[in-house]
Amino acid sequence: MRKRQPKIYTRLTHPLVRDARDEPFRRASWDEALDRVARGLQRNRDAFGMFACARATNEMNYVAQKFARVVMGTNNVDSCNRTCHAPSVAGLSAAFGSGGGTSSYEEIEHTDVIVMWGSNARFAHPIFFQHVLKGIRNGARMYAVDPRRTSTAEWAESWLGLNVGTDIPLAHAVAREIIHTGLANEAFIERATTGYEEYKKLVEPWTLSLAEKVTGVPARAIKDLAHAYARAERAQLCWTLGITEHHNGTDNVRALINLSLLTGQVGRYGAGLQPLRGQNNVQGGGDMGAIPNRLPGFQDLLDPDIRLKFESAWDTVIRPHYGLNLTEMFEAMEEGSVRAVYCIGENPAQSEADSDQAVRRMRQLDFLVVQDIFLTKTAELADVVLPATAGWAETDGTTTSSERRVQRVRKAVDPPGEAREDIDIMCEIAARLGHDWKYADAEAVWNELRSVSPDHYGMTYDRLAEHQGIQWPCPSTEELEPTYLHGRLWEKDPQRRGRPAPFGIVQHDPPVDLTDEEYPIRLTTGRRLDSYNTGVQSGGFASPLRRGEHVELSPEDAERYGVVVGEEVQVSSRRGAVVAPVWVEPALRPGLAFMTMHFPDEVDTNSLTIEANCPIAGTAEFKASAIRIEKLPVATIVR
Repeated sequence: MRKRQPKIYTRLTHPLVRDARDEPFRRASWDEALDRVARGLQRNRDAFGMFACARATNEMNYVAQKFARVVMGTNNVDSCNRTCHAPSVAGLSAAFGSGGGTSSYEEIEHTDVIVMWGSNARFAHPIFFQHVLKGIRNGARMYAVDPRRTSTAEWAESWLGLNVGTDIPLAHAVAREIIHTGLANEAFIERATTGYEEYKKLVEPWTLSLAEKVTGVPARAIKDLAHAYARAERAQLCWTLGITEHHNGTDNVRALINLSLLTGQVGRYGAGLQPLRGQNNVQGGGDMGAIPNRLPGFQDLLDPDIRLKFESAWDTVIRPHYGLNLTEMFEAMEEGSVRAVYCIGENPAQSEADSDQAVRRMRQLDFLVVQDIFLTKTAELADVVLPATAGWAETDGTTTSSERRVQRVRKAVDPPGEAREDIDIMCEIAARLGHDWKYADAEAVWNELRSVSPDHYGMTYDRLAEHQGIQWPCPSTEELEPTYLHGRLWEKDPQRRGRPAPFGIVQHDPPVDLTDEEYPIRLTTGRRLDSYNTGVQSGGFASPLRRGEHVELSPEDAERYGVVVGEEVQVSSRRGAVVAPVWVEPALRPGLAFMTMHFPDEVDTNSLTIEANCPIAGTAEFKASAIRIEKLPVATIVR
């Protein structure tokens, strides 16, 4: 087996420019680089897209979306939220009017039942998983729903190993069992929900026996989960990308939310819904308005009164229609209606599904500026590269976790070389384009955000420090709200109860990329504990756990193909092919393979995945590609 070493990315310390697309970068002064950016954006004002950063601060994301809307006059702003949890935001918003998880991390320590659905939290969210372990030690029963018997599932009372893409049938079968055994919370349903009768009809065909045939989960296990969840005084339902990264990700989320509405497992301490975010500020980026359909504070930009408030605060006119999301911006690159992109701290050249297509589309742009801390594969495609600060150590600000907790970030070290603060860079470009923004510091940006977002108004920097973080909503500078959302649904007074939560009427829709004789293996992707996303930040650091990229196969499939651990094979999908060493994994069932996106410079897994997108959220189906495994010819040994 060839020894594969992860690429080590060196830190950007000076601006870089190209004099022509086919020429190498050269070092430039800040003035030259910023002037080039201003000219490139100016000539593409009507065809612009902003990629904001889920690892940068709230303050940076606030200024980034303001730049798009005020300086460039567009709502085309998005981030890697689209790649992962946009279906969570869409599903939660449709049900409750708010796109955040409903509970705090602490509550999972004091709940009775924990359902980890499509989430290997022990590897992907290890800090959150410590709270899960405390809950188990306090007596909670945990159920793991996942195609793989993951490290998380090892801690579960029951593992429900479903077939990839059958989450909706499983959820419907759980619901039908709850209804037929009289465990539905009828009082809550009548008081706080709508659409129940239609939902009952929807799930009625999904008997335990039918669900077993479709999902592969034994009927007894489905029944046990249904009874445990419905009978629990308090239950937490958590999910990750195993639910969202599907062509029907929003429908998957709605199917899980339905279970909470059916049983009243929401709106109370210890009972709720928790989408686990994989990066430090995925939640915050959306909260700050770095998405195409919401202004800061998750306020709908189609609301004229909301728009007027922001127009007055920003002295601008906001276009009264939603912008393009990340997926739509890539499609617009193909059509030529997006010709310039300002990419901050994202690496879509390696993180997008069907990565070869993503690179080709970015090469078609008239102008690409990348602002980052490393010369990523995306930065290598740029016309101008701007060196920025590392958000976790070289800047002040805030970030927002999966539990909606806003926390302070404090500068610890100076950035290297000529690297500058993200916000300062954007303000310099804005000034060149006619907008003279002056922010004394990150707190000044935060205070501007507080003035336009009621959910954040009560969070001064002093209060954030005093309480070691505060969850939104926090409309008052004097009080704190409960740690859980939607307690209003339990109010007896209809006026206080507000808008009821609708059941989602969602149908089973199998994966787009079907397996067949030519592509008989189902590939699903995910994360490992030792590495982070596309490996740009983690690849340069050694880990005793890291073994590089492999294609994981079940023992049965390894025997069928006649391959052993470490042997390199060709892995092919309908979009591309890679060569990867084999790892035999007993946690996999026959017909299922697993890979990660952590080592794209050595094994570009996303050249295999399919860009079949959720029509509501735009998230691609990373979790369900059809592949084949082929042995490589034995090399001839020359003596």
